[in-house]
Amino acid sequence: MSLKKYLFLMVFATILCWTAWAFVLFFINPKTAGTTGLIFFYSSLFLGLFGLFSIFGFVIRWLIGQKILAYQRAKTAFRQGAMFALLLTGSLFLQSQRLLVWWNTLLFIFLLSVVEYFFLTVKAKKTNFGNDGEQ
Repeated sequence: MSLKKYLFLMVFATILCWTAWAFVLFFINPKTAGTTGLIFFYSSLFLGLFGLFSIFGFVIRWLIGQKILAYQRAKTAFRQGAMFALLLTGSLFLQSQRLLVWWNTLLFIFLLSVVEYFFLTVKAKKTNFGNDGEQ
């Protein structure tokens, strides 16, 4: 898939998700919709934030001019956008349940940092292999 096609699809899907979130926000009553309404609310919010952060992350990496290939920038932005969207959506959900406290937030950030560290170490191990696959 070309970079233009990827960015077009990401922007289109993000706009679609934000439209779905606005629809849920303005047209669904949370008291009568119950759990289904909340699932639609949080999932559309997560996907909208996910697309937004992925696109912004890619654009920032492109503007900074990192010396890596475009698909690697997109992959990193995609992963970090997902984690940041999960952090915000999860925090909003915890707040709605009155479970969001400072140590809970720090634990959530620590967990996502460990996941990111895992991805960075796996990436470093892949790039440290020689042409013959030996370390």
